Amino acid sequence: MGADSSKIADSAKTVASGSRMATGTIQVFLAESLLLPTGLVTAAFLTRQLGPEGYGVLMLATTIISWIGWSITSAFTRTTIKFIGEAEDWQAIASTVLQLHLLLGMAAAAVVGVFAQVIANALGEPGMAAYLRLFALEVPIFCLTYAHRSVLVGLGKFSQRAIATAVRWVARMVLIVAFVGAGLSLWGAILGSVASAIVELGVCRMYVHPPLMHSSRFPMRKLWGYAVPLFLLALSLRLYDKLDLFMLKLLGGTAAEAGFYATAQNLSLMPSLFTLAFVPLLLSTLTRILSTGDQSKAQHLSRDAMRLVLLLLPFAALGSGSAAEIMALLFSSTFLPAAPLFALLIFSAVAMAMIAVTTAILTAASKPTWTIALAGPMVPGAIAANGWIIPRFGSIGAATVTTTVATLAAIATIGAVHRIWKIVPPMASLIRSLVMSGLVYGLASLWTTIGWWLVVKLVLLSSLIPVGLVLLGELSDRELGLLRSAVDSVFKKCRPH
Repeated sequence: MGADSSKIADSAKTVASGSRMATGTIQVFLAESLLLPTGLVTAAFLTRQLGPEGYGVLMLATTIISWIGWSITSAFTRTTIKFIGEAEDWQAIASTVLQLHLLLGMAAAAVVGVFAQVIANALGEPGMAAYLRLFALEVPIFCLTYAHRSVLVGLGKFSQRAIATAVRWVARMVLIVAFVGAGLSLWGAILGSVASAIVELGVCRMYVHPPLMHSSRFPMRKLWGYAVPLFLLALSLRLYDKLDLFMLKLLGGTAAEAGFYATAQNLSLMPSLFTLAFVPLLLSTLTRILSTGDQSKAQHLSRDAMRLVLLLLPFAALGSGSAAEIMALLFSSTFLPAAPLFALLIFSAVAMAMIAVTTAILTAASKPTWTIALAGPMVPGAIAANGWIIPRFGSIGAATVTTTVATLAAIATIGAVHRIWKIVPPMASLIRSLVMSGLVYGLASLWTTIGWWLVVKLVLLSSLIPVGLVLLGELSDRELGLLRSAVDSVFKKCRPH
């Protein structure tokens, strides 16, 4: 009887964990999703103000700075969440994490300042050096901010994490538009981005403020000891993330071609937003479940997580089928060359989301070294393929290589998860998702719209996807109930008390 009671209690805990993860994912996803409207407004404004060449230079500089910041922070995000979630004296760990991020961020900014001219010359844009030096100021600020985000997730403060992110994206749009509109051109866009990072850091410090300059009792080497494989994983993924853009430019692409390619990349953000919202919470939840010894529940949750990525495919197909109309509406007909690139890269983003989920599962299963062994070959493989493809096929060749390599890596990581836990995404879910993808792509391609009628088209067809999945039997009554409960919980928290 006692054993049965214990099992019931454990089951209740894991169900509660899943419900809390679903609610937190929706909250963070909604906050991260603000990047889409605010980013699109910002991009539409900047492309018209700066033109393809100016926007291309800004995107090259943005890519370099964001790659550096994400490489540093991604190395410690999963480690920080794990250590903070398990610790009683979390402030000592948080102080160590913040100091490490600040130190690495300042060092990276100094390196960018020293080598800015070398980088600009290598990319064929010598005038970009001054912009890089100013933009480098954002690196230590971003690193500190992201460390605070990880601490908030480790403490289970998902709502506060979401609020900080939402404030950042709104502030970024407002400040960039204001500064560029005031006549500061590229300088204004960079200053607006740096200022918005400062705003988010201030919001984070309102919710959690561990000492930054005081000495910490938590040894930094312990953090490094666990983080090294994940650092190498993050480095590989960040290198891969914008590798195609840089190789396109290095192999003879013009600034305008870089602008078209960067525009296509920026539009392929929805799966990345899902990753940002879902993966840290998945890792945290899996770690807690495994600490109770309930591997079966962890396997079930992991299988559902991979299945959820498959269900992103119809939404990617909708974007792919509407690519030309989206480009024309948001960026004018000047940017139509970016449409076929976006139509491919959106599927690469889904593959990268699968890689993020599967590597989180491997990390929770105490296989962090497997993650770099699987993702590491992506960079040299893409370099070799792009070196041959880009001179022959240009931008579309780069997009094809990126999507192909990401898909192969996603399949490899799924195979690794199967090896340790004997689970794979449900084949029935893949088939249903592909059926819906074909249907939605066909409808999106055949139904052509003009101007803002595209919004009506996207809303109607995106609404068709969950309805179709329900009719095909993909979502059970239990899952629909869990989703409704999570959504209700989010809206209850948003209502004023």
